[in-house]
Amino acid sequence: MNKGQFAQPKEVIHELIRKNGYFPNNPQYPFLVYKNMAAFTDQPPDAIQAFLRHNQWINSWVDGIYKNHHYHSNTHELLVVIAGDCQVQIGGDQGKIYEIARGDVIILPAGVAHKNTGSSSDFKCIGAYPFDVECDMNYGKAEEHPQVVDNIKRVGLPARDPVFGAEGLLFDYWK
Repeated sequence: MNKGQFAQPKEVIHELIRKNGYFPNNPQYPFLVYKNMAAFTDQPPDAIQAFLRHNQWINSWVDGIYKNHHYHSNTHELLVVIAGDCQVQIGGDQGKIYEIARGDVIILPAGVAHKNTGSSSDFKCIGAYPFDVECDMNYGKAEEHPQVVDNIKRVGLPARDPVFGAEGLLFDYWK
């Protein structure tokens, strides 16, 4: 894959996800979905993972999304939907449910809770992170605070957009 080969997404969903109970979410960076990036996601998983590594999104995996609310306070997270579809709740118990499907690229800022509320039997995504850290797992519990809020404040901008590189769309929304 070449970094300049992908057309802009059909739509970019962007929403700032505010605190929801003990889910801190992220007051600075919006949750993003690049809709219908099929030219990117129709590649074999190992080719997508290699491309993500080129753009400094590393420690990738291939699987689904957990069916419980969770978030990472020490890193942002990327989800590239490579098969099927899923309803994902963003932001915690009172969060909005988004329909994501093969071809969608989701960028979750540090602290943003997410949960699979239902998916097709073939749903699969590639996950990756912009920093070489072991991501923590948090579940919206009181005892996670105030440490997670401090962690989120320390997570900076990624060096590159996972799909479009140094000058990518991510930087139009995350400043």
